[in-house]
Amino acid sequence: MEKRITICPGSFDPITKGHLDIIRRASGLFDEVIVLILVNYAKSNTAFTPAERVELARRVTKDLPNVRVDFFGGLLADYASHVGACTLIKGLRAVSDFEYEFQMALTNKKLCPTLETMFMTTDIQFSSHFSQHGRSELNLLIAFR
Repeated sequence: MEKRITICPGSFDPITKGHLDIIRRASGLFDEVIVLILVNYAKSNTAFTPAERVELARRVTKDLPNVRVDFFGGLLADYASHVGACTLIKGLRAVSDFEYEFQMALTNKKLCPTLETMFMTTDIQFSSHFSQHGRSELNLLIAFR
């Protein structure tokens, strides 16, 4: 049987408890989960470098044996094809996230017709952990720098 590989893509600047919740839940559904750190060219003011974001993600996922962390500077659909991923997992914090994520899913589907996008709602305890507010968690993560 072929390995079921999924990708949890994002800028993860920083990775939050909400992100980790989605990653943990995805790890129970797939054989391999790749947390893929991507460059968001719309965000010019980042708190961490890509290398630091990779290191932070590795540290907080080290207890998940089927999760690995990677960085990619190109198109997500190209990376997914390269690693043989069948699915993208995207977390939704609120209904307002859906429109953007839906458009991205259509774009990725056009670029890679075999790639599915799966949406997971954030657990209620993390629903207020919006990534733009995630910077408040920097105090907890700063020790990893």
